[in-house]
Amino acid sequence: MRTFDLTPLYRSTVGFDRIFNLLDQMSGVDGAGQGYPPYNIERTSENDYRISVAVAGFSEADLSIEAKENTLTIRGEKQSATEEEKGEVLHQGIAARAFERVFQLADHVEVRGAKLEHGLLHVDLVRELPEAMKPRQIKIGNGAGKVIDAKAA
Repeated sequence: MRTFDLTPLYRSTVGFDRIFNLLDQMSGVDGAGQGYPPYNIERTSENDYRISVAVAGFSEADLSIEAKENTLTIRGEKQSATEEEKGEVLHQGIAARAFERVFQLADHVEVRGAKLEHGLLHVDLVRELPEAMKPRQIKIGNGAGKVIDAKAA
């Protein structure tokens, strides 16, 4: 249950509906199952990011990554038992259960690649703004330009 009211923000903003929807989704999470697998989100430079997910015991074949619209989904599911598991497990501290992690990406954030090393899945992201959205300088005229009279034309 949400403990804060976003109504005043809806009245004074235009075009931010997606942000408010994300806040609603995040506040509705009850925390169950949200701790597995653990992950980090890093900013590696001004426009570069990296998501690192701890996936010890999973191979590349067990993992899938899907980027669709502004959502990045990482899934892991162990394949059937392999020949490596010959002994009886007395204690299982390394989780091998299936998981799905969903990350909401900002506009213009693209997935550059992913690699699995030392039990960590690294997903590299980059934010690329289109030229039309980048800041630009506007020249200020001195007012000495020719003015066309609308009645004379």
